[in-house]
Amino acid sequence: MSLPAPSSDALAASHALQRRIAADIERHAGAIPFDRFMELALYAPDLGYYSGGAAKLGKDGDFTTAPELTPLFGAALAHVAAAIMAQSAPRLLEFGAGTGKLAHDVLTELARAGVHVEQYAIVELSGELRARQELALAAFPQVVWLDGFPDAFDGVVLGNEVLDAMPVSLVSKTPAGWCELHVGVEAGRFVFVERAAGAAALAQIAAQIGDADALPVGYVSEVHGVACGFMRTLARMLGAGTAGAAILLDYGFPGHEYYLGQRAAGTLMCHYRHHAHADPFYLPGLQDITAHVDFTAMALAAQDAGLDVLGYMNQAGFLLGAGIGELLLRTDPSDAPAYLPQANALQKLLSPAEMGELFKVLVVGRGVALPAALLAADRSHRL
Repeated sequence: MSLPAPSSDALAASHALQRRIAADIERHAGAIPFDRFMELALYAPDLGYYSGGAAKLGKDGDFTTAPELTPLFGAALAHVAAAIMAQSAPRLLEFGAGTGKLAHDVLTELARAGVHVEQYAIVELSGELRARQELALAAFPQVVWLDGFPDAFDGVVLGNEVLDAMPVSLVSKTPAGWCELHVGVEAGRFVFVERAAGAAALAQIAAQIGDADALPVGYVSEVHGVACGFMRTLARMLGAGTAGAAILLDYGFPGHEYYLGQRAAGTLMCHYRHHAHADPFYLPGLQDITAHVDFTAMALAAQDAGLDVLGYMNQAGFLLGAGIGELLLRTDPSDAPAYLPQANALQKLLSPAEMGELFKVLVVGRGVALPAALLAADRSHRL
């Protein structure tokens, strides 16, 4: 791979994390499950990708998310949130708020629309990102930060590109059946080690991979036990309240499209300085590691824990139903310097060749309903 060289400080931090992971491997008889490796690479205190100090988002980071492209994204989401809050409570809760750009744009649009927001809570694991959020949201006194899930919640939960950053288990089909890929150390480098799949992995495979027996030997993919656990916890939180909904936006597929024979290497992907590649062992702590979301598994986990699936659609259908086209027309098309950047960003958000089809929106909740314009785009039957 030809990737940008890290600074000496960044390289030293990665080496420190590698030593920490290697020590964890040694403590566990020479191998740890891949989801444990991914957890340490992303979230190890002070050194993990999301818990360390490296810039992650924007032109100086590793990737760009939808809120960074245009304020129209947050403004459209604000109108959906307002419709749900009118049926529940004037509170929002965002997981993984990035630079704070989405929260800023949602709150700005709600204020413009005269919608009262009692509280906007953020659960953020990254100290570096929380510091950026505090600066970006200093003008909004209703913003507070939480260390984890509240016991109960009424209102709107937002999660933009949160599920894809949760650790996944890697599984592989062998002539003897399914195995789980662990991580070991060989000649000073991290390597994959096959281990017989345990009961938890086998149960997750059975739950997610509907046609597992038909897949070829050598097939590698991900199962999403951590994300399913997140959905169950989310359901308990909303279930302990009176009414509310969670809006989850991410890239992924329904289960019947996820585990296809031709997707034999899985969906695991890494992002480093706006370069995408598939080596999760490259510079741990300095790169993002993600997997596409199995939206069927997420919906079933929420439903089995007591929530309703209120809607599932591609990002283009969601944003158009939320009125993003009308929001664009607030800017005079004859004012090319102002209009064209927003129109170009909208093209990226909506185009099937860009983010419009790959990114999906899952809405789960209780005691509320989505606006009719969004229900027109609903594809829940495809889950």
